[in-house]
Amino acid sequence: MTFPDAIAAYAEKLHATIGDTHHVASPLGAWLVLALAAPAATGHVRRSLESVLGEPADAAAARAGELLEHPHPAVASAAALWTREDVRTPTLRAWENGLSAAVERGAVPSPDGADRWAAERTRGLIDRFPVAVGPRTLLVLASALATDVSWRVPFTTAPAESLGGPWADRVTTVLHASSAHQAAIVSTPEAGDVAVHVVRSADPEPLLVTSVIAAPSVPAATVFRAAHRIAIDGPVAQRSLFDLPLGEGHSWTLTEETAPTLAPDGREQHCSATLPAWSARSRHDLLDDPRTGFGDAVAALAPLLPGEVAAEAAQSAMADYSRVGFRAAAVTAIAMRAGMALPRPGIRRTAHLRFGRPYAVVAVVGGQAGPWHGVPVFSAWVAEPTEA
Repeated sequence: MTFPDAIAAYAEKLHATIGDTHHVASPLGAWLVLALAAPAATGHVRRSLESVLGEPADAAAARAGELLEHPHPAVASAAALWTREDVRTPTLRAWENGLSAAVERGAVPSPDGADRWAAERTRGLIDRFPVAVGPRTLLVLASALATDVSWRVPFTTAPAESLGGPWADRVTTVLHASSAHQAAIVSTPEAGDVAVHVVRSADPEPLLVTSVIAAPSVPAATVFRAAHRIAIDGPVAQRSLFDLPLGEGHSWTLTEETAPTLAPDGREQHCSATLPAWSARSRHDLLDDPRTGFGDAVAALAPLLPGEVAAEAAQSAMADYSRVGFRAAAVTAIAMRAGMALPRPGIRRTAHLRFGRPYAVVAVVGGQAGPWHGVPVFSAWVAEPTEA
């Protein structure tokens, strides 16, 4: 399994715990925290974390260090380990010494200090640290990722009627893709035929943001799986428009007309795309579901600290997708506190190419080969359009 594929597999788990409400997340940001914690784990906890990470604990920690030590021009990245001096046990120091020098170290900051770190490391996009810090906080392990890019070729705007679907009445203007963007109908093994739009940033090593919409009956988790694969590998199974029926598809209208063409076989095809602008602000509690791996990370870190501890793990994320560019950021953190017992394992029961309705979005790193190449950084389920 390649590293981008490992992040895509983790993204599937993370988004499944969040569901199909409007949200944005950074599976990579969460993965980085797990990877840094993993070398502290032993026994079945280590094996469980390695299953979530998609590779051995030490290899995952080394890969996290490589990403932090060689940041991508389009993605600001940082990680921090903060500890209270009186709990720096020999086992904690040994684990800390094995981490990359790119992981910032220091004393547990004040709440304002933690908020400043989040804001500074995300270019002001996240201004509140996702977990509480205070006098009882013993250890904090955090990651931050941010991007703020302009499209190489911006969208134009169009009346919302051109979007069609249930969202056409919720906004007045939408985004119309340039002919320089990629748009296609793609056949996927997971979700059948889907509509795909790809737009890239203006950077020499760009960020590519891929939107994928499937038939309404396809579950969000399946759309995410298809979207990550297309974003990482490219839309290799593009459908010929001449193999599809004319008229209405689940997310497109296909028409035919006579027109001059330079195509050797006399058949020319073209895709255009209309999408909504969108914005999302999300906070995810990462200890609510064991599939996130953060319960294992807490179990790995707890033995490094004296006495009984409690834990909190969360991610704050945001994204804006507009006519001119894409901004996104996420801060993920585990905080270990003194004075309470850890949660114990138990049993839980739970009762419960017109992008004109909910769809998946995945942002991956492009450019030259390197540790960041092809890595999914942010992903979102878009269920609430905004004005373009």
